[in-house]
Amino acid sequence: MSSMQASNPVSTPTRAANDRLLRLVLKLDAVVTAVNGVAYLALAGVLNDLFGYPTGVQYEVGAFLLVYGIAVWVTATRPVVSRGATKLWIAVNVLWVVLSLVVVATGAIEATTLGKVWMVLQAVVVGAFAALQAYALGKADRA
Repeated sequence: MSSMQASNPVSTPTRAANDRLLRLVLKLDAVVTAVNGVAYLALAGVLNDLFGYPTGVQYEVGAFLLVYGIAVWVTATRPVVSRGATKLWIAVNVLWVVLSLVVVATGAIEATTLGKVWMVLQAVVVGAFAALQAYALGKADRA
């Protein structure tokens, strides 16, 4: 009796070594995002005065960011980095950038001038993470 096994052209140890940059970028995204989430949750009153964001929005965004950061960290620390999960995080980051810019452009969320600048700066950082993750994923898959 014979069994068919899917051959993996890259062994797990080799794949893990090729994933080094991808893991680093994912971990940086996870930490920055989770810290940002904790700040929104813990400092909602202070940030309301500074950025003008409603505290309810800060709690919702903070909780999302914290959970997202944890999920990205889990992806980065698996023995083999999931390509599907990484593509999902890239897509979520791109969506975050688009939505942030739409919110600023439309005034959908109350914000001071500093709050609007902060939103745009966050979008730039998140966009950079998406680009770095896409680059690192491509590099790991070519290696």
